[in-house]
Amino acid sequence: MAGRIRQADVEEVKARTNLGDVVGERVALKSAGVGSLKGLCPFHDERSPSFHVRPQVGFYHCFGCGESGDAYTFLQKMDHMTFAEAVERLAARIGFPLHYEEGGPAAPATSGRSRLYEANQAASAWFQRQLSSPEAEAGRRFLGERGFDAGAAAHFGVGYAPRGWEGLAKALGAEGFSRAELTTAGLLSQGQRGAYDRFRGRLIWPIRDVTGQTVGFGARRLYDDDKGPKYLNTPETPIYHKAQVLYGLDLAKRDISRSDRVVIVEGYTDVMACHVAGVTTAIATCGTSFGSDHISVLRRVMGDDSAAGEVVFTFDPDAAGEKAALRAFADERRFSAQTYVAVAPEGLDPCDLRLRRGDAAVRALMSAKQPMFEYVIDRRIEKFDLGSVEGQVGALRAAAPIVADIRDPALRPGYTRVLARRLGMDQSEVRRAIEAAARRAAQPPDARRSGPGAADPRVAEDAGERAAQSVTITTLPRTPEAALERDAMMGFLQYGHTIPEAVRDSALEHPLTHPALEAVRSAVQAADLQRPGWAVAAVDSVREPYRSLAAELLAAPFPARDEQGAQASALSLARRLVLRAYDRQKRELVSAVQRVPAHSEEGRALRVRLRDLDAARHAFASED
Repeated sequence: MAGRIRQADVEEVKARTNLGDVVGERVALKSAGVGSLKGLCPFHDERSPSFHVRPQVGFYHCFGCGESGDAYTFLQKMDHMTFAEAVERLAARIGFPLHYEEGGPAAPATSGRSRLYEANQAASAWFQRQLSSPEAEAGRRFLGERGFDAGAAAHFGVGYAPRGWEGLAKALGAEGFSRAELTTAGLLSQGQRGAYDRFRGRLIWPIRDVTGQTVGFGARRLYDDDKGPKYLNTPETPIYHKAQVLYGLDLAKRDISRSDRVVIVEGYTDVMACHVAGVTTAIATCGTSFGSDHISVLRRVMGDDSAAGEVVFTFDPDAAGEKAALRAFADERRFSAQTYVAVAPEGLDPCDLRLRRGDAAVRALMSAKQPMFEYVIDRRIEKFDLGSVEGQVGALRAAAPIVADIRDPALRPGYTRVLARRLGMDQSEVRRAIEAAARRAAQPPDARRSGPGAADPRVAEDAGERAAQSVTITTLPRTPEAALERDAMMGFLQYGHTIPEAVRDSALEHPLTHPALEAVRSAVQAADLQRPGWAVAAVDSVREPYRSLAAELLAAPFPARDEQGAQASALSLARRLVLRAYDRQKRELVSAVQRVPAHSEEGRALRVRLRDLDAARHAFASED
């Protein structure tokens, strides 16, 4: 029977893994204070970043949706892995040899996602080797005719699938992959006579996810006797979902994040042409239209939380290109960045443009981009005869909702003037039409006011009860007592291991006033602060419904200028808790002294305790 991964190895791999690097492969992270990074949450769609990562602690938390965890949790949720698969992925990432309690690695499961990744990677390497074979002359010629040399092919991992029916199946079978695994990965297709190579006699592009793992392939027909489609992609598999994959994003993501700019083209060779020409932020969809899932992936890579970024679409100037542009425009407001359209002269795509006019022409195309709103306005009004009154009115009615839909109020007056010039109409008349369109858009549909979609008071009541039970940093009382306890618990979770043990034990000895913060204190007090990962373990041990608050306290930016200042502040907060406990005890003793006869034995004992308490407090307050 397959053995378990040794627990010591599990902890060692996590300790050696930089969570910021793991998350950063999918999300653009920016500094959020001492030891804290933030970006757009990969688990839900949001306009501004609420996803925080603390690499030194190995913990992430989203203040929007509440998701939190460590590096293993992140991979499990993002890639739908088992815990063991996540450990193995991270161990392979850092080159750490895992040990198994019963003597060997876990037996591979034929349906395991990790096996599908391995199969795709093995297939990619095999396809690349075949590109240098004599049979692949047609593939090499295809690349050469489009201006790509061997270096460009290697950079993008381009390969060749031989024309035989079982070349890949036999090669990967020799590496230990079953036909069932290869079929599940989309590398084999099932026919009446059994499984056969899906890609045959084609040029192959590996399709990688944002982390660089091969999840599928795109294959271009090369031979006239191939009756299949011009481009054939991997079908939907457990690891390949074409609506969520962008070709070239693994190569472009760093420059996209740095420049806050992305160029979206329509094909594999267009991506290659752009990158070779110096436009290294180019990406493309994989056999499907650009959609909302693509936007979510892209915004996280861009860190799209300001209007400074640019998204440039390239479209063919034909009916299909116009249709694609209007689809993109429908999702335009989901970007915080400004959107543009670039249409090459003579209707050339970037690959053909580079062949005919060189690299500089491709770069110039991106510089000659047109704002998306302007492009869509032109498409809306070009169908009307603007030389007639009827045509002008019809064009105004068609285009006014476009300008009314502009989310940035500073841009709307400018586009009002643009539309007025395009139509040859008075600007005030155009403005009134736009304002009317905006009022119509603002009117809620009937379904929101009545009928089956109307709000159910019972649902609202249940939501109110859930909200009342949940405690977050923002819902804590705005009192000095609660603020001290909140900041102190934040300091303990983030820097408790740096606080001297005597101060730490004294500060954690006394219960806190707020029940949620008291639950956090109790968990921290019980934690082994010498053990790596203690803070995450402490958060996990906090009783519900207060665990989410503990996660927020661990992930929230600590108010300090640098690491040294944060440690000093955490120590200061711990000392304030100790002094507060002294003061509380003193008030209780003074009250007790006042309740008993001054010369009684009990009174004298209380006064002695009060004197000793004052001395202890003075000694503690005098410590550096």
